[in-house]
Amino acid sequence: MVKTGIQCAGASDPGLMRQNNEDAFYMDADRGVFLVVDGIGGQAAGERAAEIAVERIRARLERQTGTAEERVREAVTVANNEILHTARLHPEWEGMACVLTLVVLENGSAVVGHVGDSRLYQIRQGAIRKLTHDHSPVGEREDQGELTEAEAMRHPRRNEVFRDVGSEAHTPHDANFIEVLRVAFEPDSALLLCSDGLSDQVRSADIRHAVERHRGEPEAAVRELIDAANLAGGKDNVTVVVVEGEEFAASSARRQKRAGALWSSRAALFLYGALAASAAAWFSQGLWHAGTGQRASATVPPVLTVGPDARFPTIAGALAAARSGDTIEVEGGEYREPVRLKSGVAVRSRVPREAILRAPIGGGPAVLAEDVRNAQIIGFRIVGDAQMPLAAGIVLVNSEVAIEDTEVAGAAIGIEIRGAASPLLRANAIHDCAAEGILISGTSAPWLSHNSLLRNGRAGVAAHDGARPALVGNVFEKNGIELPAGANLDAVREMNFFLDVKPVRGTNRK
Repeated sequence: MVKTGIQCAGASDPGLMRQNNEDAFYMDADRGVFLVVDGIGGQAAGERAAEIAVERIRARLERQTGTAEERVREAVTVANNEILHTARLHPEWEGMACVLTLVVLENGSAVVGHVGDSRLYQIRQGAIRKLTHDHSPVGEREDQGELTEAEAMRHPRRNEVFRDVGSEAHTPHDANFIEVLRVAFEPDSALLLCSDGLSDQVRSADIRHAVERHRGEPEAAVRELIDAANLAGGKDNVTVVVVEGEEFAASSARRQKRAGALWSSRAALFLYGALAASAAAWFSQGLWHAGTGQRASATVPPVLTVGPDARFPTIAGALAAARSGDTIEVEGGEYREPVRLKSGVAVRSRVPREAILRAPIGGGPAVLAEDVRNAQIIGFRIVGDAQMPLAAGIVLVNSEVAIEDTEVAGAAIGIEIRGAASPLLRANAIHDCAAEGILISGTSAPWLSHNSLLRNGRAGVAAHDGARPALVGNVFEKNGIELPAGANLDAVREMNFFLDVKPVRGTNRK
């Protein structure tokens, strides 16, 4: 697609760990409009929010009345209020929203409308610069220099946002809603819009290299970046749009030619020294096989597969063999064994919800972590019933564990958290448990984000004995919440969704 020499390309991919794609993008090179949207709400809700955003923003921007800044503000606001209205008409979509980044090119500049943690980068003269600010606690700390890019990418609370499109009504000029800016779009620069599925997995320096390596071929750059995000884990949907200025390819080629000439003039001076230093490093690091004259390949942490025909027939066997940094993939089927998590090891269902954990023989929880750090359990179904009663689905004791995209149903307690550690529970479904969906005790401060808590007998979430959970975007229906006296209940109501308006209760129960 070309407009006065501008080249652009975009693509979206569900990633490796999600079956549905809540991302969307839109490009209109003739009008200079480019948009990336990341839906929130899970399954159909997030996808529908993204669809509405694209439809409403496109329709408003096709009417070129008012300044570009006014059009951007109005387009995002129309999308916001339409998403909110649609959610109110469809209770099953309650809580749906999205984050987005919008660019309108005009007279050598780019007018940007941005809400959330999708991103806009500018690539020019061998450098990359992030133009938008992340509207999230972790992103804000990264923007302020309190966290490095690598630290922010690894942060367990990376995906939380404090601005979105669709969760509450807005007008175009509301404070703390749309970040609007106008920046120069030089002919020798490129713009890259992306969802956090890219920026959480691929460093900005690698993003720049991919775009510059495929200068003049934005489709190839987009494909390489999506492949890189999936190679790094593919934990989320990933969407990338690249927009090249008309001189971007030529300027990159000239820069490469100058760099090549500089290298040629100095190569002889450095070649022997570099080879000697490299050889010394290989010997000192044990990367050279003695007596063979061949360099050893780098060790890649393995993926240990569990299943009837796999190397490991049991999860416990794979965990016994696993080392920190390894991933255990569990094939579909039922497993009736205790799963004791191990520090630094991720355990995930190869296909979300197809690996089912039942009550282990001998009793106890289906999953247990004691004094564990930096572990993950992802994508399982944990099920108890009258024939196989389950005292607890998951029990964490003084453990920093991320529990994601996991369903717990029919247990006495869905997930129990004890002690001082602060785990992350994100995008889980916990329902039909006899007592609490999530029971927290001790001084733990877990982060509970976008979980669904339905029909749990005593409470969806109960916190006692000094526990201080942070709750954002969780959906409660047919169960309440018990927090210690003095908790900010108004903030809890504002940041979460209570579909049956059951009151939040503060307690001092021991």
